[in-house]
Amino acid sequence: MKAKETKPIAPVLVLSTGRCGSTMVSEVLNTHPEVLSLSEFFISLGMKALIRKRLGGKALWGICCRHSPGLKAMLAGSRDRIVYPFDTPRARYSVHDIPSILCVALPHLSPDYERLFEELGPVVRGRPRATLPEQYLFMFEWLCKRLGRRVWVERSGGSLLFGRRLMGLFPQARVVHIHRDGRDTALSMSQHPAFKAGPALMRRLQSMGVDPYGGDPIPNINPFTLLRFRFVNMQKMMRQGAALEVYGELWNRMILSSREYLSSLPPDRFLSLRYEDVLQHPREKLRELIEFIDPSLMDDAWLDAAARIPRPNPSRFSLLDPEAQRRLVDACAPGLEALGYRV
Repeated sequence: MKAKETKPIAPVLVLSTGRCGSTMVSEVLNTHPEVLSLSEFFISLGMKALIRKRLGGKALWGICCRHSPGLKAMLAGSRDRIVYPFDTPRARYSVHDIPSILCVALPHLSPDYERLFEELGPVVRGRPRATLPEQYLFMFEWLCKRLGRRVWVERSGGSLLFGRRLMGLFPQARVVHIHRDGRDTALSMSQHPAFKAGPALMRRLQSMGVDPYGGDPIPNINPFTLLRFRFVNMQKMMRQGAALEVYGELWNRMILSSREYLSSLPPDRFLSLRYEDVLQHPREKLRELIEFIDPSLMDDAWLDAAARIPRPNPSRFSLLDPEAQRRLVDACAPGLEALGYRV
């Protein structure tokens, strides 16, 4: 029998606008026995998870447990992205005291997420001061070893907004850009509570002197801005919503601004993955995905099972009235053309 591959595999970042199939990618990869599928890790922890240069283990664990403004809003409103089972007898935490890392990341990895949390805490808290990348690499590698995985893949919805920062933290990582037709992405954003706040939040950040579209808002943020951000009413923004074409403009700006930093990657470190293609040709596209991560991970039995996960999701754009269609197309056109969609 052929000896099992044990060579190191470079980590992978899955970047997206959100509402474009990235959750499906996490679910598919989570079924692979050698892939550590980190779902919503950074977005759950919030801005503080990316802003420090050096920190000790106790500070890092504090970030892993505290609620960011965005997570607080999600916990108070729609919780469809939260994996932790609050409404079951097994639940030890409520929406008020649950550690951030237990909302999605750890329950996604293991059904024994409580024990995993209890084991991980002392390991992280005992770490000496180190750079932010060193701390995260240690944590992710510990999880890989603990769960018997060979490679970690992090995927957070909306991560194009901080994709440049993630690529800077993990320069050895390869990148998968999962994208969907902007017209349908905008429709999905406009009806999803967590994304309804998007346009208002972008405007608020710009009013604070922060460029939210450059892929790395951190250099523009000073301590006073962070203090002001604590008082942003995310729940109110989620209730407000906006016109459909405004979500199209949000998607368009995220796509166009990310083109600059994604284009810096060589072909062997970048995979563009179209959501619609995965739905139409799941076996072919998931094979492409897993072989991009590493050819040694390819397994026909896994691929047979994984190809059954994507489900048909017909476009709803054609159901809009002609004027709404026109406005949405105008808002999305540059991004659609950049990604090769027919306008």
